[in-house]
Amino acid sequence: MNVANVRIARLGGWLLTSLTLSSVVGCTWVALDDAGRRIRVAESAANVEGCVSKDEITASVRDKVAFVDREPAKVADEVEALARNEAAQRGADTILPLGPVKDGERVFQSYRCK
Repeated sequence: MNVANVRIARLGGWLLTSLTLSSVVGCTWVALDDAGRRIRVAESAANVEGCVSKDEITASVRDKVAFVDREPAKVADEVEALARNEAAQRGADTILPLGPVKDGERVFQSYRCK
């Protein structure tokens, strides 16, 4: 191989690695199941007045892949999907986020409102 071919091979390797990382970083790994789809996400404590408080749920996902930050909106969506799926399993029908997503983790309070 001559020097030009080596440079092209290296460039191709970097390009392939970059494309692979970008596609993995953008992937959604958590699916909202049928029961989770029925769980309502309350926007504030006022939305859960009169509801019975159930469990606190901590949901977390990876927020980095190979030292690359994942898209914050995707991380937030996945954390919420996990919490909704778990709330359904615990007999709740509503969740309320108790704070922001931090390092791929968020805490929710679950409620039974119906």
